[in-house]
Amino acid sequence: MPTAYIVDAVRTAGGRRGGRLAGVHPVDLLAKSLDAVVTRSGIDPNAVDDVVTGCVSQAGEQAMQVGRMGVLASKVLPQSTPAVTIDRQCGSSQQAIQFAAQAVMSGTQDVVIASGVESMTRVPMGSNATLHMKEGLGHYKSPGLEEKFPKIQFSQFMGAEMIANKHGFSKDQLDSFALESHMRAIKATETGAFENEIVPVEVETPEGTEMHTVDEGIRFDATLESIAGVKLISPDGKITAASASQICDGSSAVLVVSEDALKKYGLTPMARIHNLTVTAGDPVIMLEEPLFATDRALERAGMKIDDIDLYEVNEAFAPVPMAWLKHTGADPDKLNVHGGAIALGHPLGASGTKLMATLVHGLKRHGKKYGLQTMCEGGGVANVTIVESL
Repeated sequence: MPTAYIVDAVRTAGGRRGGRLAGVHPVDLLAKSLDAVVTRSGIDPNAVDDVVTGCVSQAGEQAMQVGRMGVLASKVLPQSTPAVTIDRQCGSSQQAIQFAAQAVMSGTQDVVIASGVESMTRVPMGSNATLHMKEGLGHYKSPGLEEKFPKIQFSQFMGAEMIANKHGFSKDQLDSFALESHMRAIKATETGAFENEIVPVEVETPEGTEMHTVDEGIRFDATLESIAGVKLISPDGKITAASASQICDGSSAVLVVSEDALKKYGLTPMARIHNLTVTAGDPVIMLEEPLFATDRALERAGMKIDDIDLYEVNEAFAPVPMAWLKHTGADPDKLNVHGGAIALGHPLGASGTKLMATLVHGLKRHGKKYGLQTMCEGGGVANVTIVESL
């Protein structure tokens, strides 16, 4: 079977809700990452066979097939470049990577851009459902679904609390994990760990035009006391906004190509894709599936958890990566070494390709070989992607 290679991976620095990226239309934000991954790789833009874009809230400014809109707004890609937009919830652009890789591995395409975008400021989370509900246009929960899951509200917040309780995590443990996310993100920022993956975005500020290059969600003054003092999301729960991923604006892109394309266009690969896995389980606890998806991915790859040098496990809520560590027996020093979504933000549909950018650049920076990325997703689904740095 042909091999799929990652040539480059980029992301914008995260923007806080209402923050530095709030003035940028999501279509233009996506175009920034698409242009950067093409320009940096040096590939002929006409060689791109397809663009696969993850986006969760496909409404308003992210409606009308935002992937295609991003191509049309691009300053580099020709309008003859196809595009498609997909929704696998938080794993949307990780699935975009896997679709891109599958296209290359099948031999049907040679050059595919996997990408993602989410402006959670301009298109609020869930607005593609809630606005219809408010207008009396129906609810996603059908009679058939209600029959199977009577009176059950599918909630990621409830799922996260269920995981914390199931695995016996205290609020203090969750808060400590959150602080560590900020500490690692601070160190990564101050030592230039993100420089090779971040695409500068021009933004307007009260002081004038600036380039946005630093993740806005990082609390450089974070302390355990300040994190512990944040109000609980549920009065009877353990999770606060400080131990959950930050609402974020951002885009990201990964260039996936075949071996033939490497030779034809003189490209240098960063990594090869070693394993693609997706599984699904309990839609109520929902966010626990990365644990079991990782088991399956490692089994299929013929690997053990200790064979992996770096892990990117999305910090949707602190209990998720904590439960993943407990279940897999993984080394916590290999997990989210540059911080995670608690500090850096979680721009929903953009997070999959965002984490891959951090993973492949991190493997290069630290001289490591294998990386594993996994993402919890609405509906009880999880993706796992294993890559080998070259």
